[in-house]
Order: sequence, then C-alpha cells, then structure tokens
Amino acid sequence: MGFEGNEDASVYKISDEIALVQTVDFITPVVDDPFVYGQIAAANSLSDVFAMGGDVKTALNVVGFDSCHHSREILKEILKGGEDKIKECGGVLSGGHTIETPEMIYGLSVTGVVHPNKIIRNNTLKEDDVIILTKPLGMGILTTAIKADLVGEEVIKEVARILSTLNYKASLIAREVGVNAMTDVTGFGLLGHLYEMCANRFSIEVEFEKIPFLKEALNQASMGIIPAGSYNNQLFVKKYVEFMRDLTFEEEMILFDAQTSGGLLISLSQNSAKEYLKRAAEEGVFAREIGSVKKLNDKLIYVK
Repeated sequence: MGFEGNEDASVYKISDEIALVQTVDFITPVVDDPFVYGQIAAANSLSDVFAMGGDVKTALNVVGFDSCHHSREILKEILKGGEDKIKECGGVLSGGHTIETPEMIYGLSVTGVVHPNKIIRNNTLKEDDVIILTKPLGMGILTTAIKADLVGEEVIKEVARILSTLNYKASLIAREVGVNAMTDVTGFGLLGHLYEMCANRFSIEVEFEKIPFLKEALNQASMGIIPAGSYNNQLFVKKYVEFMRDLTFEEEMILFDAQTSGGLLISLSQNSAKEYLKRAAEEGVFAREIGSVKKLNDKLIYVK
C-alpha cells in the first residue's frame, strides 16, 4: 500500500503475519510551551499508524531548530514531550536527526506493525455505515488565534489537551468492535477527509447539529482568523458538497478547517457503532456519531 488511495501511511508486507506501517510528519509550533508542543507534534505524527489499524514500534525524531534564538533547554523539552507520547502508546524512540532552520519544526518518522489481513483502509465504507468522529473540530482556527495572542489561557489549555490526546485508544476500540474504514482528520479538514473516504463509490450524509467543535472557533472565524489551508480546502472540496441547510460563513469554515492532530473518522456498521460509543464512554474516549453512508448520489457529501 503506497501512493494510491490517499491512505494515511504506507504498508509493506514482511510475512503472512506481519507488515510494516510507515509514516512521517512534522509541524511548526502551535503553542508556546515546548513540552506540550512536542507532545502535540508527536501525537500528530503517530496518528497515521493508528488510522491504519497498526501499533507503533519505533519512532525517529525529525527536528529543525533555530539555535541562535532558542536555548538547548527548549529543544530538550520538545524532545521530552515527543518521547512522552511515544511511550504512551508502547513505542520506542530510537534516534533522529536535527538540522538548523530559521523556523522551528518537529515531528516523527514512525514505524508500526499490522497484520496484513487486518489493515484498515480509508475508503472501504459500506452502505448504511455510521460515521463517528473522535475529536472536536476548530483546531486550525484556534491554533492560528493562539499564535496571534487572541485567546485566553483556558482556551489554550483546552486546545493543547485535545491536540496532545493520542488516537491510540480510539483506534484500539474500533479494531475490537469491528470497523469498515478509518482515517484521521488533518490538513484537508473534515469534509476533505470525508471526500477521500467516499472514493466516488458512496455518498455521506453529515448532520451539522451533531458535529462537535469548540465554540470559540466560531468567534475567531467570524473575525477572519482562519488558516490559508482551510480556504484551500473549501475551494477544492465545495463542488462535491451540497449544503441542505443554511450555515453561516464561520459554521461552514469549521467543516473545511485544516486540523492538526485531529480525531479519527470511523465508519462502522450500526451495531458496531453502538458498541463503539458504549465502549468509548466507558473508557473516557471522546466519540460522536456525525453521519451515515448512503448510496452514491449527485454529490459525495450532504450536510443536513
């Protein structure tokens, strides 16, 4: 599994029992605290392995650091934050590489494993499946607002908590209850990743009232605090979407918002979805049913 299908990671078969899942990602700082930034960047990088149904084994640091303007203590804290998240999901930090850059970047090259017959793809939906989302939206808007010092400490803490939460438990529950398709919500936004899941074979109906997002994101979007990537998503995806209800500009942009370390989008049968939501509630994993899979229609995505 490689470039085809817009998959979240590559998968290379080693034997009939094991395949390697490989991915790499890095981001610029989204919060001021270096340890938390390291956690968020690592959670973002690790997520692709979980989306494929894999378990993390090793990770390599990928670092661009401006030593002229930042101390080595800051770098140490970033790397500690990253290792904290690697250990949380049972992985091992096994090295890395650092270069000098004018802007800080940090992330991971991650290797995981999965059984070749248990790979979870992003476009293997089934008709009448339920779509579940495991993190609220609006993070692209809010991290942009954080960089501009436009939000208070409570919002920053909540954003940091959401972004640093691993998708590991959410993935484990999906695998245990039975899942048909799965991906994580990142740079293409909610509707962009739903578009990929449709694969021109199904349509997906989304119920706006069920979509979770932080209210402060609406406030910031109304003031034009929206990342460029979200506008790009809107330009590309909107032609595949039919809005069956009137949304404000900011409500619509929440759906196109480019996310960092977003939640999983999971497609399950109706019975499996009920079990998933029950298990998620019991284990403290955020999960919301947001829509369902239908026969292919004129548009790929319908927002009700």
